[in-house]
Amino acid sequence: MRPHSLRSIITTATVGTVIEWYDFFIFGGLASIISSQFFPKENPTAAFLATLATFAAGLVVRPFGALFFGRLGDLIGRKYTFMATLVLMGGSTFVTGLVPSYERIGFFAPLIVLILRLLQGLAIGGETGGATTFVAEHAPVRERGFWTSWIQVAGPCGLLLSFGVILLTKNAMSSTDWESWGWRIPFLVSAILVGISIYIRKSMAESPLFVEAKQAGRTSKNPLKEALGKKENLKVVLLATFGLTLGIGVASYASIVYVQNFLIKFRFLDYNQTSQIVMLGLLLGNPFYVFFGWLSDRVGRKPLLMLGLLLAIFCFRPIYGQMYRTTSTAQRTENKAAQELTVSYTLLPNGDSLRTTTNTQVFTDGTVQQSIEKQSFKQGEMGEAELSQVITINTADRWTLIGLTLLLVIICALSASPSTAFLVEMFPIQIRYTSFSLPYHISYGIFGGMAPVIATYLIEKANLGRDAQYYLAGLNYPILLMSISLVIGLLYLHEKPAVGTWVKRLNPLKKFMGLLWMLLGLAAAYFGIFELGIPKVSSGHPDDLIFGLIAMLIITPVASIGLFLFGKYAWQGSYSS
Repeated sequence: MRPHSLRSIITTATVGTVIEWYDFFIFGGLASIISSQFFPKENPTAAFLATLATFAAGLVVRPFGALFFGRLGDLIGRKYTFMATLVLMGGSTFVTGLVPSYERIGFFAPLIVLILRLLQGLAIGGETGGATTFVAEHAPVRERGFWTSWIQVAGPCGLLLSFGVILLTKNAMSSTDWESWGWRIPFLVSAILVGISIYIRKSMAESPLFVEAKQAGRTSKNPLKEALGKKENLKVVLLATFGLTLGIGVASYASIVYVQNFLIKFRFLDYNQTSQIVMLGLLLGNPFYVFFGWLSDRVGRKPLLMLGLLLAIFCFRPIYGQMYRTTSTAQRTENKAAQELTVSYTLLPNGDSLRTTTNTQVFTDGTVQQSIEKQSFKQGEMGEAELSQVITINTADRWTLIGLTLLLVIICALSASPSTAFLVEMFPIQIRYTSFSLPYHISYGIFGGMAPVIATYLIEKANLGRDAQYYLAGLNYPILLMSISLVIGLLYLHEKPAVGTWVKRLNPLKKFMGLLWMLLGLAAAYFGIFELGIPKVSSGHPDDLIFGLIAMLIITPVASIGLFLFGKYAWQGSYSS
């Protein structure tokens, strides 16, 4: 294939994927305001957790989207399948912008939003696998790492686009208009973006390898049964999940997605400033995705994958610790003369009034901290006060945070970029779409998607327990899963057929470790049900209930059953060389 034709195909596939990720990330980018629009306001923390849980629900159903659309992609082709995912994603996003608030339709508001979020999850479950296999099957074998890395860039670019649209819209109107109706515009913009993507995608040619396989009668008649019903394929799916995508999935969400929640929710950083910090970090870091993809074609994929996980395990805590110290005002010197106290009154559309008291503290280094109290008055009666803080840091500290965000992006790119080519090459063409999509979306959806929810919960609990480093408690979950993935990847993953005496000497260790993985699967089942699930569900606290249900009904079954089956195959010598 000519280079310019390949570039055109990559551009077309990548642009569509960027738009799908834009649709998906808009919800997360507006999590704070969505929690006040579609959920009860009596418990702000529970509402925010419920919003994150709804965000994660779209991630949880991604494996089901992978199975449904993966099967279609292996049956009828890659092109038309991920055209359908684009329409489903864009339509769901657009309708989200039209849903009435909780105050207007009550319980139906979060229910409708949840259903739309689930549809988005199904769509993205089919998009990434389709786009990646489509690109990989057009690209030369020795350049797959480079060309498929552009699909990995689509996620951060979609996040960047969502930030950009949110900031432009938010800054183009008053805060009252933004909170009232302006936040809906980024959702409605999706209709325009999806229309553009459909226009540029409709002229794409089908994957030549798929066309060749179909003409030769080598496509699968039942991709699901063949991918999951046959031991020789299922064992590879399990290895891809726990030895490759598990660690990378949680690493990606614990850094690129979670960093915004960390700075806004727990460090009280100004929303606009936080978005600018994350956007610049992503912009500076995006080229590394392509670079590491290119490098994987030359030095191999596994070394980069394992190095990325290793760095994430040992560097995430120091990076977030430095972010905490950089945003802290405890050691700053206040300029007492510049302190200002203002009180304003706003008449709300429903006839109530709102008193806003703002205490502005200015520090000598240019940092500004605002303590805001909002007091509502309904028919002359005083409602419950809402307290919040907003910190705007100085320029030097802002660049420090940009640099730290860039480090997170580079670490993610190191492992994530070569992972797609590695994953594509693990499976035969007749079941590639299905087999690629399932481990990818289990890890990025169920395990990675829950990382922000679990991190928020763990930080809240550690803070209540007066843990001095409570702000790092949210990293315990991803670090544990990255460590499991690193060990499994080092032992069991091979880029080429394993040869050599030293490789065969690892076989007894691989089999012995199989027993450990089975025991770990059983331990995960016990801990998830009896230590986390049941106690949290029965506690009576809304945030505990949400966390308990997630742990018991979603994460625990997948982790325990998957690890046990993987361990069983390892114990039987199925991964021996």
